Formats: sequence, structure tokens, C-alpha cells
Amino acid sequence: MNLSGKNVVYFGGFGGIGQKCVQELLQRKIKSLAIFDLTENRQVLDEWKSKNPNTDIFYQKVDITQKSDIEAAYKATVERLGHFDVVVNGSGLMNDRLIELTIQINLLGVVYSCLTALEYMDKTKGGKGGLILNISSIAGLQPTSTMAIYSATKTGVTTFTRALAHPSYYDRSGVGFITVCPGFTKTGLLDDIGNKTTFDYQPPMMASKIKKQTPEQCARSLVRAIETYKNGAVLLLELGETHEVNIPSHWKPQFED
Repeated sequence: MNLSGKNVVYFGGFGGIGQKCVQELLQRKIKSLAIFDLTENRQVLDEWKSKNPNTDIFYQKVDITQKSDIEAAYKATVERLGHFDVVVNGSGLMNDRLIELTIQINLLGVVYSCLTALEYMDKTKGGKGGLILNISSIAGLQPTSTMAIYSATKTGVTTFTRALAHPSYYDRSGVGFITVCPGFTKTGLLDDIGNKTTFDYQPPMMASKIKKQTPEQCARSLVRAIETYKNGAVLLLELGETHEVNIPSHWKPQFED
């Protein structure tokens, strides 16, 4: 996808990876950018606006745990822009001591965001099609024992996104879906990790010794994933490199005669 002239919605645009992704997107001369987030970062927003006067950049306050907030933000964005071409669902929480909130932000928020966005993007409903990218995690590809709740939510995101990418849906709606799974990335999610694990006792993980990519590396890989996207792709973003993950089918239905 050529991003020049496109309208983009970024959920969680003021986050650690989010800010770097926004900077990458703005380099592509997008037409408009809606930042959906709980708290506005006025300094960062003003800087983006001053450096990119030809892009309509604006903020929509959204509590991702509230379906009504999500619906209102998309409605306001369509009223302003007419349509949007790309949605990035990038909000996230990694704290297994906050079970309900982790599920609400990481999984339910993504579900409601996708379903609401489809109401405006689906070609059968008057939309123009487009792309929805959901940010999962390496914890959404394989169990992460120290963060069982976080891992469950991210596994849910991966499976949900793959399900929505079914060819029959894509042929009908014109909306593609891809899942990106960043490896360890230097963001605030990793701060004070010892007090965010599922249990006080932690299996040996050696997290401090695992190589971590920078948010800039992750952002470059993510935006390239948008530009070169293949519907249904699951992509591992690791240390500045992108690897497509082939998830095997474990069940083949048997049909009655």
C-alpha cells in the first residue's frame, strides 16, 4: 500500500512504539492522522503539526475500555475526514496483577475497535476498504509463563485478527488484516517488570539478558508491513528484521456424506 495521501487512525499513538510509528507514517506524506488515546500529549502533538503542515493531525480522547468511547471516536473521525484507509490498533498493557484491565485493553478494546472500524470501511456498507493492523506480541505466538494473562490476551489478538482475514471476508469487505508481533522492545512496558508478573515467584527467564530492539526499529518494520502487506499475514518484528510466521493448521474437518 502506498501511504501517500492516505487517512490513518492510530490507537495508542502517544505510546513508546506509537510515537515512533507516527513519525514513520508522517514521513510517508499521509493526508490525515487521527490519534486515539486516553491522554493527550500536547507537546508531541504540536511538534508533529508544526513539522507536517500538510497533514491534518488531530487527537481523539478515547478510553479503550469503553465501547461507547471507541464508537464516538470513529464517528467523529469519519465526520471530519469522510473515510479512513488504515487503522493501527496499538494500545497495550503488560501487568498481570491487573487482570480485568489487561483483558479490556489488550483484547476487548481491539475487538471493539476492529468491529467498529469495519462499519465504516466495509465496501458493502459504503466504505472504501483498507487495512487494519493489530499489534500482538511474541507472547501472542507462544506461551510466556511469567506473563500468563498478557500472553492470553495477545494470543487472542493474533487468532482474532487471523480469523477476520479469512478470504471470504476480505473479498466481501475489501478490508485486509495483518498481525504484527514485536519481540522485546525498549519501552515502558518493561519497566518494573518484577512487580507485573502473574505470580510473585517467577520461572527463570533471564529477561535482562535478552536482546531488545529499539522502538525506532520496531516502527520502521511496522510501517513497512503496512506498505507491503499481505492479507492474513502474521509477522514477527525482531531486532529490526521482519519474519513471516507460518502457523500450521492442527485440525481438518471431516464432513458427513
